[in-house]
Amino acid sequence: MLEELRCEACGKEATPLSSKDIELLMTEIEGWELIEKEGVPQLEKQFRFKNFKLAWDFTNKIAEMAEEEFHHPSIVLEWGSVTVTWWSHSIKGLHRNDFICAAKCDQLSP
Repeated sequence: MLEELRCEACGKEATPLSSKDIELLMTEIEGWELIEKEGVPQLEKQFRFKNFKLAWDFTNKIAEMAEEEFHHPSIVLEWGSVTVTWWSHSIKGLHRNDFICAAKCDQLSP
């Protein structure tokens, strides 16, 4: 299972995932959308909460996990929701690390 894996170092020499690999890994995470921003494929999901405090707490959990994995997402915190977006900046695309961290986010959500 993806959430049990650890991120690996991903430098500019790493190869972005192929469309086929992305399609396969998308079946292992639930509710995540494959989006494209400025030509870069990304994973995005909005998590809903009853209030700002619960959303804030979740944001902090994601930040702690991201530091542990040394892989950092875009996080948008709003009243009652948190939108998380993963992609690998160094390769301007998706890497297995993005899917690992998406799966870990799902495990952190209440």
